[in-house]
Amino acid sequence: MNESKTGFAGDALNVLRGVLMGAADVIPGVSGGTVALIVGIYQRLVTAISRFDLTFVSHLRQGKPGEAMRHVDLRFLVALGLGIAIGIVALGGLMNELLTGASTRAPTLAAFFGMILASTVLVGRKVDVKSGWQIAAAVLLACAGAAFAWWLTSLQGAHAEGADGLTAQDPSLIFLLACGMIAICAMILPGISGAYILLILGVYAHMTGILKALPKAQVDGQDLLEVAVFCGGCGIGLLAFSKFLRWLLTHYHWQTMAVLCGFMIGALRRVWPFQLDRTPDVHELKYKIFQNTWPAALDRGVVIVAIVALLATAAVFALDWVSRRKKDQAESSPAP
Repeated sequence: MNESKTGFAGDALNVLRGVLMGAADVIPGVSGGTVALIVGIYQRLVTAISRFDLTFVSHLRQGKPGEAMRHVDLRFLVALGLGIAIGIVALGGLMNELLTGASTRAPTLAAFFGMILASTVLVGRKVDVKSGWQIAAAVLLACAGAAFAWWLTSLQGAHAEGADGLTAQDPSLIFLLACGMIAICAMILPGISGAYILLILGVYAHMTGILKALPKAQVDGQDLLEVAVFCGGCGIGLLAFSKFLRWLLTHYHWQTMAVLCGFMIGALRRVWPFQLDRTPDVHELKYKIFQNTWPAALDRGVVIVAIVALLATAAVFALDWVSRRKKDQAESSPAP
């Protein structure tokens, strides 16, 4: 996509790019940052986010809102943000439906599993170590990340005995705020999926449930408050954590990538395709509890799950190939 277009055509193109990013951010294992690379706006996006700085504040204090808007490329961010919101709302409800259906849950989780496994390999490629001690340190960091993620995904969250038996409880507003702060940092990293982070933290079903009800106007004040708090966390994460994350990647790149790689491996248990529904009488996905199991026999369902996982793995590798080719072309093209 040509990034040089301006005016209404450029805004419409950025909305479309945002829709693609938003749709990707809803799918665990696919990074919105990777899509931003493919459509040619990643560097512009990172630069715009990083410019919410003292210069931006100074322009506002001096009564120069136009200068402040141009400094952070606000028109671009608004168009892109609108598209991202459209993509998230449009696909979020579908993901919730697929994970709720008895016949679609296992294949959907298989797709997630395959995409995340491939993403783990891609992140592992970025662990650029040279010496023997660095290799050993990277392995230890990866193991530590994997162990922490394995423990984290073993937590089922708060439960309560309700009319339908054992059910999961809604996350607190403070927890949703923290989830937004953490997930947004992953969403802007190529190769790391923000939706996967929400899955690990146990709020993916809750948030997609709200997205599913939003177009049908079946949300209440509490739902809207939770969305606002989560979005607030995303904003805080962009302004604060993204700078810290960029510092980590600049000064401790291979160490950070090693921890992330291990974290993704350890958290794969959250998307294991074969799960037992412990709350069959509960209908809302966000209140259901599942337990990982092993298939009793190699039947047609197991074969379908395996094929879906392999296809999803191949799709992520293909997406990465396209993004790397796009990046190489951009770097090799002469400056205007």
